[in-house]
Amino acid sequence: MATVPHLEFERDIVEIQGQIEKLLDLAEDRGVDVSADLEALRGKLEALKEDTYNNLRPIEQVQVARHPRRPYTLDYIERIFTDWMELHGDRAFRDDEAIVGGWARLGGRSIMVVGHQKGRDMKENLRRNFGMPHPEGYRKALRLFRLAEKFGRPVVTFIDTPGAYPGIGAEERGQAEAIAMNLREMARLRVPLVSVVIGEGGSGGALALGVTDRILMLEHSIYSVISPEGCAAILWRSAEHREKAADALKITSSNLLTLGVADEVIDEPRGGAHSDWDATARSVEEALDRHLAELTALEPEERIRRRQGKYEAMGRWASEDGLPEG
Repeated sequence: MATVPHLEFERDIVEIQGQIEKLLDLAEDRGVDVSADLEALRGKLEALKEDTYNNLRPIEQVQVARHPRRPYTLDYIERIFTDWMELHGDRAFRDDEAIVGGWARLGGRSIMVVGHQKGRDMKENLRRNFGMPHPEGYRKALRLFRLAEKFGRPVVTFIDTPGAYPGIGAEERGQAEAIAMNLREMARLRVPLVSVVIGEGGSGGALALGVTDRILMLEHSIYSVISPEGCAAILWRSAEHREKAADALKITSSNLLTLGVADEVIDEPRGGAHSDWDATARSVEEALDRHLAELTALEPEERIRRRQGKYEAMGRWASEDGLPEG
């Protein structure tokens, strides 16, 4: 794996990691015993990681969720599933590579996996449109959802997008209608549905893969109706107020668990998912296996009833006398 770029608040962590690497080089080159110094530095590093990542501000959570070395959908598919067979195209216009999907196995269970996919470099990002799907991407996803229902197989979705692509061509080809169709159809699919927010869950572009029985979020992922920058531009006429917007939007996994939007928060390794892809994948696999087992035990009618009730129950507001309603 390439060198991991660091965020501003990770500066002290990176500095200690550099000291550890220098000590290891010294031990290798000169045969010097540095075990005591290494033990002290590693202890200091773990304590610093824990303190830093346990006290992230919402805007820093946003930065971690967008980290360029964070694992994407295909990285999880490689580590969690076997017998992956990707399916392409919406059977109407083209194959949108901002969404990937296909058959896979989790243990002995055959599953349809669908997720947003960003690129690792500029060439791949242009091909995958920076993880922002066009309407044909959502129509491909819906085709795969219906295929899973036809064969009675569960669906797992991975959510990681800034939002649906807002370009003229996408609007001309029915972006809003494609998203709305996914929301309606996912609400009544008869098979178990589980979604995992693995990075950035932005607006309807994320929700189009997220009307599921269970919504799981990685610890440092975010899920919101609008980005902090977009919110700041609307409310304060400047993206410079993105930190204030991030605080107000309640977009972190802990916020959304409290609000009843997320059903479970999956812990990430110290230092975030980008610091250890394999450990993160193991945690996601355990959560998926557990939730799919619970959902598979239910009758389809009961799953649909609970799924629809879950979304109908979301949202609280206060009356003029301060009493909660709704």
